[in-house]
Amino acid sequence: MEPRLKEIIMKEINPSLKEMFGYKSMYMGPKIQKIVINMGLGLDGNDSKIISSCQDDLAKITGQKPVITKFRKSIANFKTRKNTNSGLKVTLRKNMMYEFIDRLINIALPRIKDFRGLSSKGFDKFGNYTFGIKEQIIFPEVNFDKVDKIRGLDITVVIKTMDIKHSYELLKKLNFPFNENRSN
Repeated sequence: MEPRLKEIIMKEINPSLKEMFGYKSMYMGPKIQKIVINMGLGLDGNDSKIISSCQDDLAKITGQKPVITKFRKSIANFKTRKNTNSGLKVTLRKNMMYEFIDRLINIALPRIKDFRGLSSKGFDKFGNYTFGIKEQIIFPEVNFDKVDKIRGLDITVVIKTMDIKHSYELLKKLNFPFNENRSN
């Protein structure tokens, strides 16, 4: 069965973007390729119990088992050693990706306390969008009682696009809650 968000993209969002930007084909528009979710553990990466509990939380959130990432080199000021555990990473593609975006926008982000919207400055020069979440407990899949420490997540939405404006419009049509009244 097709995810709800994928059908909305194909039937409503892509045709409207084609009309807005004057594409020759509907497939010339921006397309979400994958979503990468990172959870940094820092010094807690050496504790196997903490890693397994964070793996369980991230697996519940994404529906996919995370990969343990390692430090590439030793840095004394950060107290890191080469090839020790640094965090967890999950890459979502296809249907899992659309289901995650749907849950993120409609369920998780509205649960953030004092949420004022996502910054529209999180785009890189390729049109990919990155933002951070301070608490993993905003996802309803995570059991609040079993969490030993509140940890943050970095979420990167990788978009195949020709321009940053096109990526922004795609995410805006997907109901990403951007904060446009921000003065910095």
